[in-house]
Amino acid sequence: MKAIGYRAPGPIGREDALIDFEKEKPLPEGMDLLVNVEAVSVNPVDYKIRQGVAPEGNEPKILGWDAVGIVAEVGDKVTGFKSGDKVWYAGAVNRDGTNAEYHLVDERIVALAPTSVPSDAAAALPLTALTAYEMLFDRLKVSDPVPGAANTILIIGGAGGVGSIAIQLLRALTDITVIATASRSETEAWVKELGAHYVVDHRKPLPPQIEALGVGAPAFVFSTNHSDAYIPQVAELIAPQGHFGLIDDPEVVDVVPLKTKAVSTHWELMFTRSLFATEDMARQGEILQHVAKLLDEGKLKSTASVTLGLINAANLKRAHAILESGKAKGKLVLEGF
Repeated sequence: MKAIGYRAPGPIGREDALIDFEKEKPLPEGMDLLVNVEAVSVNPVDYKIRQGVAPEGNEPKILGWDAVGIVAEVGDKVTGFKSGDKVWYAGAVNRDGTNAEYHLVDERIVALAPTSVPSDAAAALPLTALTAYEMLFDRLKVSDPVPGAANTILIIGGAGGVGSIAIQLLRALTDITVIATASRSETEAWVKELGAHYVVDHRKPLPPQIEALGVGAPAFVFSTNHSDAYIPQVAELIAPQGHFGLIDDPEVVDVVPLKTKAVSTHWELMFTRSLFATEDMARQGEILQHVAKLLDEGKLKSTASVTLGLINAANLKRAHAILESGKAKGKLVLEGF
């Protein structure tokens, strides 16, 4: 089968940063599905691993986690799916990725794909939707009010992949007022289109901008990037006993400024449930099933912004370079081999 990977970590500008190669098609066992991949999307985790993680063994390391595809075969312990089912999922970080014609995935983190959108549009959503959903409802618990706080959330980095679906989930499932940050006219228009009630500029001090809105101190802050730099501002603008969540990877996180207001801090990693095979691992399949239903009901829309063409090394290198520039809007997707 065709696959795309890398033999040594490093910058995307190298000619061999990602390469096309051939690999034997794997066989499903136990609770695994063998999926014939139709479309994938690219996430920051892809380039972070490519930059710093060396492959194990002699074969190139295959990246990619978001996927939409058709179940080709099932393991002997699979109960929820059959050959021919069209599925979507975000995979597991400790297994081969989805940048290959065939991919193995545990059925517990898989759901039937939405029927209302094409494969490339659907492929934009699993990883970011799981990340946003888990943060909002499993970590921050935004459905539980904070005494005295405004029923408001600030999303730092609202135009990125996670921010884009978080805004939509909040509008579809809660009555929370959503403030999103954006720094360019293009991204400001994007987050407004997705449903943000207010937009503020993260290049400027946030507390005075939030205060000027007149909505009160937010109960929740969800930071998707540069969280370490924003914590002092979050400590100033968030309500006492509020909840702060982050998903990025700063080298050091100083949460001491949050102590005075007794702000709880939550770190979300979408891969935790599959990485540790937690008892509630199947919740990811349930979340994806819920998201597919919302999409088919027209309550959510795909965050795919650009389809870059076939799934190959050249197009994946383009995608990595765009993401690394920090100027991506929504999600970058690829379809077919």
